[in-house]
Amino acid sequence: MFGLYLLYYFRVFERQIGSNKYSVFILFSVMVSFFFEVMALAILKDPTANLLTSGPYGLIFASFVPFYFDIPVSTWFRIFGVRFSDKSFIYLAGLQLLLSSWKRSLLPGICGILAGSLYRLNVFHIRRAKFPEFVTSFFSRLSWPSTGNPPTASARNLAGNVPSYTTRQAERTYPSTAAPSAIEPPEDCIATLVSMGFDRNSARQALVHARNDVNAATNILLEAQAH
Repeated sequence: MFGLYLLYYFRVFERQIGSNKYSVFILFSVMVSFFFEVMALAILKDPTANLLTSGPYGLIFASFVPFYFDIPVSTWFRIFGVRFSDKSFIYLAGLQLLLSSWKRSLLPGICGILAGSLYRLNVFHIRRAKFPEFVTSFFSRLSWPSTGNPPTASARNLAGNVPSYTTRQAERTYPSTAAPSAIEPPEDCIATLVSMGFDRNSARQALVHARNDVNAATNILLEAQAH
């Protein structure tokens, strides 16, 4: 359950780089993490680790690398004097998933992190690679089977990463119900959403609806895209 939630949450990374490059990231992460798993089992020769936990561990934990480096923190808060961010709960969910089956989950999780790190380091110039459009469509359906298929980027939108919402779509999804005294969204929050590929006006309306919470506004925009 945590894994499905994390995969859905990490769609924000797709908004940054576009559906095409995100499809490359998916394939690269799955293949490289699987290779590392095979190598690790061959080197360790531990019979207790031969049966690894099933599931997309490689992709999930590879996604933590761009999530850590590229997704900005929108909120900081303290609990019993300890400082947390809105991203802290995602890290805690990932830690629980990583340790859920001990060696059976720890090994594929580490291999996934290594795969994500290699993608981040642009090994073999992998971050420049692109797929034909029909391959991108396939990976979009493969990645989000239960939450709705995110529309893939058309060729004319690749330079801008992702298709943006129109004002009419945004208003239909979340009409402007904020009180007249609602605070105008800060420019840096709007810029954060725009950098992820969202339309500026849609980003502003989502922030108004989410009371200037960037994380909540991102979820609103992603849910609107899914529908």
